[in-house]
Amino acid sequence: MKKLVTMIVVLIIMLIGILLVGSSVYVVAEDQYACVLRFDKIEKVISEAGLYFKSPVFERVEYYSKKTLVYDIEPSSVITKDKLAMTVDFYIAWEISDPLTFYRTLGRIDNAKAKLDSLTYSNVKNIMGTLNQADIINEDDPRERNEIYKKITDNVRVEAEVYGINIRDIKIKRFDLPTTNESSVYERMISERNKLAATIIAEAEKEASIIKTQADVEYNVKLSDTTLEAKKLVAEGEEEYMRILAETFDTGDKQEFYRFTRLLDVLKASLTGEDKTVILSKDSELAELLLGLGN
Repeated sequence: MKKLVTMIVVLIIMLIGILLVGSSVYVVAEDQYACVLRFDKIEKVISEAGLYFKSPVFERVEYYSKKTLVYDIEPSSVITKDKLAMTVDFYIAWEISDPLTFYRTLGRIDNAKAKLDSLTYSNVKNIMGTLNQADIINEDDPRERNEIYKKITDNVRVEAEVYGINIRDIKIKRFDLPTTNESSVYERMISERNKLAATIIAEAEKEASIIKTQADVEYNVKLSDTTLEAKKLVAEGEEEYMRILAETFDTGDKQEFYRFTRLLDVLKASLTGEDKTVILSKDSELAELLLGLGN
């Protein structure tokens, strides 16, 4: 009996020892911070992965992630500078940069989300309050709106540092319009597009008119130059023709022969169709030619 009691005591002691050893060991992963607490006061922060020991009774470990966390904030209403309501839907990419400060100021992830919600909404509301709705919803280059996001992110980043939080990014997913002013905004956007289209068409027509005028001027100049050149060539040809005639028929016999051939051409031109009768006056040069041939 005594031996049995001794065995039970030994087993109990061994079990207690195992429990004590097990509660003295903790593991820190690569993507974790480990805050060692003694009576809820941080004794040290472990950021390197590995196996560590702590007091099994007086110390406990609180873990925080090193990863970038994404918090999708509930859509919120804001009022623009021109007193128009909008609903903004955005998210925050953040991380714990100082686990000691984070534990002392917020302690829990849920508390951090609530604080980030408050900081971000406050900055979104303040910045949107300095802009007209047309500055936010328009057909401009989307990169211009990135300046709005950057300003919000920079402001929240500065305010979140005191809580041991680093803001990686804040992005607005969409702007929703209340039903009451959706139609007016769409009408304004349609009007802007129509004005832009009218401007583009007017500029195109103006450019087309300039091109057409230039083409007409160039055409008329070329036509004028071509006509002048043609007349010049005709004149030169006639001049050359007359020169050749003058050289060919430079004697009386040649001139008489030329006169004879011309008269034959006239006679040939007169004898057209089936009627071969030619009526000539007796003083006609052609009659004189024919009568001369008859003699």
